[in-house]
Amino acid sequence: MDEGENRRRLVSVTLDEASIGRGSPDQEHERAIAIYDLVEQNSFGIPGHQGGPYALKIALQDAKLAFDTQTADGEPVVTHILSLSPFRRLLKDYFMVCESYYSAIRTATPSQIEAIDMGRRGLHNDGATLLAQRLEGKIECDFETARRIFTLVTALHWKG
Repeated sequence: MDEGENRRRLVSVTLDEASIGRGSPDQEHERAIAIYDLVEQNSFGIPGHQGGPYALKIALQDAKLAFDTQTADGEPVVTHILSLSPFRRLLKDYFMVCESYYSAIRTATPSQIEAIDMGRRGLHNDGATLLAQRLEGKIECDFETARRIFTLVTALHWKG
């Protein structure tokens, strides 16, 4: 990886504990996997800022999504606050399909489970696309990075 690529990436990601609290063991495991996957492979930059790599903290503040970006050594770069209103319907649908998926695992046929999972992945992709659109001009990232960040956005809502 050349120096420019190394600067345009995340080296750490945290979820604000005050925003999410503790989840079930399965939820905690999913969060840890999502963070690991995101840190392992991402493309992340701040327009006009050449000081990466970055550390990202994701939180909920007053029912808004906060992306607090710092350099890897802790210097503040920028915090972006996004309204959650455009995500509400999508998140509601996503969690409804996830519940169906987890219920289906116990009783449904493999083809039924696969159909539900395809719907879940489609909604997840829609969420990543919406997130990338909302971050446009604020945070530069590829689709896979947006998808992994959306996974963490959903983690903030598991609390309720």
